[in-house]
Amino acid sequence: MAAMADTWELLQMRGLAAVDERAAEFTGTLVIHKVGSTEPVESITVRVKRSMLTELHETVGRLLTRSTGLKKK
Repeated sequence: MAAMADTWELLQMRGLAAVDERAAEFTGTLVIHKVGSTEPVESITVRVKRSMLTELHETVGRLLTRSTGLKKK
């Protein structure tokens, strides 16, 4: 029987930056916490491709547009 995967809560994304405005990759820090754990919050360094950020931007934009409480200007 396979073990269940841990669930993590994303608390913050810090310092997502690139060398220049044409960069294909960005580096930053994710601040995360294991759900239900009494252990301290963890910070991990991540590298993110521009294509993934574009996809995330579109997906989150659609999600926020459909959710209550956000009105399009």
